[in-house]
Amino acid sequence: MASGSRTSLGFGIVGVGMIADYHARAVLDAAGARLVGVCGRSEEKTRAFAAKHNIGFSTTDLQALLAHPELDVLCIATPSGAHLEPAIAAARAGKHIVIEKPLEVTLPRVDALLHEARTAGVKLMPIFQARFGAGARTLKAALTAGRFGRLVLASAYVKWHRTAAYYQDSWHGTQSLDGGGALINQAIHGLDLLQWFAGLPSEVFSWNTRRVHTGIEVEDTAVASLRYPDGTLGAIEASTALYPGWARRIEICGENGSAVLEDDSLVRWDFRESRPEDAAIHAARPDPMMKSGASAPNQISHHGHLRQIENLVACIQNGTPLEVDGPEARKAVALILALYKSASTGAVVSVSSAPTTP
Repeated sequence: MASGSRTSLGFGIVGVGMIADYHARAVLDAAGARLVGVCGRSEEKTRAFAAKHNIGFSTTDLQALLAHPELDVLCIATPSGAHLEPAIAAARAGKHIVIEKPLEVTLPRVDALLHEARTAGVKLMPIFQARFGAGARTLKAALTAGRFGRLVLASAYVKWHRTAAYYQDSWHGTQSLDGGGALINQAIHGLDLLQWFAGLPSEVFSWNTRRVHTGIEVEDTAVASLRYPDGTLGAIEASTALYPGWARRIEICGENGSAVLEDDSLVRWDFRESRPEDAAIHAARPDPMMKSGASAPNQISHHGHLRQIENLVACIQNGTPLEVDGPEARKAVALILALYKSASTGAVVSVSSAPTTP
C-alpha cells in the first residue's frame, strides 16, 4: 500500500459537513494516524475545514486527493446516498475506506460498494461507534455466554429531537440522499446494536408517519413489530419529532435475566443468579464519551470514532481483526429497508441477509 515504510497511516476525508469534523478529530487523536488531505464540493468550505484542522492539502477534486502520495485511507463523510461513488474511486485507487453509517441507502448500492472493496483487497470499516462502549460490550458478552437463557423480547427505542432547521439543508429528510428519515439516519445505531445483540429478525411489520416534520419526504416517526427466527419477539420505536429527546434505549429480556442499555449505560442488569462481576456492572458510571445525539446531532463525542479509527490502524498495521466490517454493517440497512417495505405495502416482510448481485 501507499504507506511504504512510514510508521503512521495517512488519512484523507471527502465531505466537509458536520460529521467530517468527528472524523478529523478522531484521526488527529488516533495513535498511528495523521490527516494529509481533505476534499469537498465548495472550495471555500474545504479550505476553511483544512485550516480548522491544520490539514496541509485541500481540493475539490477527489482524484487529486486519491493521488496524494501519503494517502492510505479515505474517510467518506458525504451524504448517505452519495457514499458509493467515492468508495468505488478509493477502492480502485487502492485506498482503505472508512465510511459513515449507513453504508448506502439501497442494498444494490451497498453490495456494489462491498464488491468493489473486496475486489480491490482494501479494508472497509463502517462507522458504528456505539458497539465500542463498555456497556454495549458487557451486554454482548453476557449474551454470547448464554446468561439470558432463551430470549423473550428484544427491542429498541430511539425517541429523539431534531429541529425544523435540521431538515432545511440540502439532503436531510430526502429520499435520494438520506434514504429515509428517523429509521435510517437516527435509529440506525440502535438497530445495529439490537441486531448485534439478538440477530436479525426474520419478519417485521412497520408503520411510518410524518407527525411533526411534515415538509420532509420521509418519516419522522416509525413503530414496528419484530419476530426473530427462534421465536423471540420485539419492537422498535423511532422518532425525531418529539421533545426533548431521550437516551437511546435497548431492552434485552430473557428467561434468566434482563438488561436495559441507555446510550452506553446499563441502567438495568437483573439476573436470576448473580455473579461476582455484577457488583461492578451495577456500580459503573456512565461513559460521557459514548453519549448519543438525542437532542441534537452535535451532542456526540468523537471518541467512538477514535476507537474505530484506532481499530482500523491496528488492522492495517498488525492484522488485528476489524470489529465492524462491511458485511456486518449491511445487516442494519437490510433491516431498515425491510421496515420501509412493510410500511409502504402494509404487509409483513421477511428480512433477508442475502446479497444482491453487484
